[in-house]
Amino acid sequence: MEESVLTSVVLPLSLFIIMLGMGLSLMVDDFRRVVVYPKAVAVGLTNQLVLLPLVGLGLAVALGLSAEMAVGVMIIAACPGGVTSNLITHVSRGDTALSITLTAISGFVTVVTIPLIIMFSLGFFMGEATTVTLPLAQTIGQIVGITVLPVSLGMLLRWRKPALADRLERPARVGSVVVFVVLLIGIIAANIEVLRNHFAELAAVTIGLNVAMMLIGFWSSKLLKLELPQALAISIESGMQNGTLAIVIATSILMQGQMAVPGGIYSLVMFATGGAMMAYFGRKGAEVAAADEGVAVEAA
Repeated sequence: MEESVLTSVVLPLSLFIIMLGMGLSLMVDDFRRVVVYPKAVAVGLTNQLVLLPLVGLGLAVALGLSAEMAVGVMIIAACPGGVTSNLITHVSRGDTALSITLTAISGFVTVVTIPLIIMFSLGFFMGEATTVTLPLAQTIGQIVGITVLPVSLGMLLRWRKPALADRLERPARVGSVVVFVVLLIGIIAANIEVLRNHFAELAAVTIGLNVAMMLIGFWSSKLLKLELPQALAISIESGMQNGTLAIVIATSILMQGQMAVPGGIYSLVMFATGGAMMAYFGRKGAEVAAADEGVAVEAA
């Protein structure tokens, strides 16, 4: 995908709107909650910021991906969770407050970690002779402009005008999903030939990465004796990444449309696994709640 109005204006502006919507749902207390759930937050951030890129790197090497596809996998592995993970956690009856906290903190931390991971990936998979470059300071500034700035503006609006923020939050959330789906369809359509040529290897690596991280997130939480709602939140946060940000980085910052394809396929995979989580744990939670209510009625 060559540089155009789509990659230089529409994609970054769309992400700005999505991140603004996420900011409308955040408050300062979402960051203070790290004191309330120190172990859970530590486990979640370790999964997102350390294990996810390492697992992505291992799968890309083990499956012998082409250089462009491997870097694309590392881009999605470097991106934090977005509003989708919060929604899936809520419906799955996980710890929504913990999910929001992990999304908020990782969103700020990865301003630095994303450029570092991508710079490493470009050198590792494409070698020093690659013409694809990523100036560190400029990239950090661009990521701040399309992530931290709109999130901060959304939080500021919630603080100064809470009633207005409440009215805007739901339309912004729905609009974010619509924008994301449109972008996803667009990036896949623009790179349909690449998708056809690499579908098998991308299906294997994206499914493997998503499922592996959800399992690692869940069982690492249970190993450290966290409650089921917290384990669900960490599992979902570990496997549900910000596909829109990955697409924008590939197309608008790196100017490499092919590198956006793994992020697009991963987004489709995480919708499927996220839907399964919501269906199973949401129904299971409803059954438990109904049983508890029945016991309470009998006791009364």
